[in-house]
Amino acid sequence: MKLQFLGATDTVTGSKYLLRQGKSSILVDCGLFQGYKQLRLRNWSPLPMDPTHIDAVILTHAHIDHSGYLPLLAKQGFKGKVYCSPTTFDLCRILLPDCGYLLEEEAEYLNRHKMSKHSPALPLYTRDDAQRCLALFEPVSYHKEWQPAKGLNATLAPSGHIPGSAFVRLDNGLRSILFSGDIGRPNDWVLAAPSPMDGADYLVVESTYGNRLHKKTDVLLELADVINRTAARGGAVIIPAFAVGRAQSLLYCIHLLKTQGVIQNLPIYLNSPMAANATHIYERNRSELRLTTAECRAMAHSAQIVHTPEESRLLNARHGPMVIISASGMATGGRVVHHIKAFAPDKRNTILFAGFQAGGTRGATIAGGASSVRIFGEDVPIRAEVAMLDSLSAHADAAEIISWLRGFKSAPRQTFITHGEPAAADAMRLRIERELHWPCHIPYYLESVSLD
Repeated sequence: MKLQFLGATDTVTGSKYLLRQGKSSILVDCGLFQGYKQLRLRNWSPLPMDPTHIDAVILTHAHIDHSGYLPLLAKQGFKGKVYCSPTTFDLCRILLPDCGYLLEEEAEYLNRHKMSKHSPALPLYTRDDAQRCLALFEPVSYHKEWQPAKGLNATLAPSGHIPGSAFVRLDNGLRSILFSGDIGRPNDWVLAAPSPMDGADYLVVESTYGNRLHKKTDVLLELADVINRTAARGGAVIIPAFAVGRAQSLLYCIHLLKTQGVIQNLPIYLNSPMAANATHIYERNRSELRLTTAECRAMAHSAQIVHTPEESRLLNARHGPMVIISASGMATGGRVVHHIKAFAPDKRNTILFAGFQAGGTRGATIAGGASSVRIFGEDVPIRAEVAMLDSLSAHADAAEIISWLRGFKSAPRQTFITHGEPAAADAMRLRIERELHWPCHIPYYLESVSLD
């Protein structure tokens, strides 16, 4: 077997791993690069192999940095199967067309305002491209072995990151490799813990929080404190949140705070039709959650859904205490960008980040203390309070990753550390080497290795 790293090296985005076995080629994950411009430009670069020669794609989960390149791959001629869990397929049916729509919307805005050096600016792919690629999907249940290509057997196991997320294990009868994708947390508010795994000859493991530990604080009290102090000064709390995962955790926590009377009965808005649709998928897949049917229902009804663009614009004219949860989680696009533009200049308001902010994103710029942020060609001043809620992250921290790895029955021959910015990946390498005594390697972009 040979493995090539086509993404998620020195960055948390663009997850793509090309595994070759004999004449077969499998792509594990097929994500978009996000963040810094030099990373986003990679989305436009051709892959190092002809997409028509890829036999299959296996997704660890539905987030765009793991699935968002699929419409372009299909547009370039890929005609194989896309394997994933049934819930991942349900989520991709929402996320991929929405991503295509946002790409079209961005290109249209650049053309309308003559802000692109290209004439006309074109989207990476369209909503229709995304809809067409969905015909390639073939859902596979957890723990069921199947053969995605000649000479390779595969299984999925729940990883606890979002509904449908999976560890992917592949073997050729002589060698095996395990891809962690994104590892969930053992004590998440909403999702069940990651499955224990026996291990494999080779391991590709994420390191998003490889140099950090989540705070041992009460996330409910932290969230309540932010909401209450903002409400006391008559402000709005704007929460950029991933439509799948973070939005649902926030809804559930806000439901608990209201039920317990810890926060006042102020208006809560979920301004993301995609997040609303994803919440219904949560309800239909309760077996992957810690919640009861009643708790799922309460989570789904804890906020007023904002459906139309006009309703979204009207929110920007509102005053007084309220909470707006809106995608995207790192403020790279979507309706939340308009809310930040409207509310960030007012010191009564708060922008609350509830998870990791990749370098080069608006979220990272704001969280890093910038006095202004560029939005639609305009420098918007950041006078609002900026707060962080890291403990609500859906990624395992360094200690939680090590704890999961300790469950392996045998050490891998080699551990490849990916999906982390350089400091996080190197910290994860040091920790695995020192605590588990496993050989580790941090691959570089487009590096190929032989799995002998």
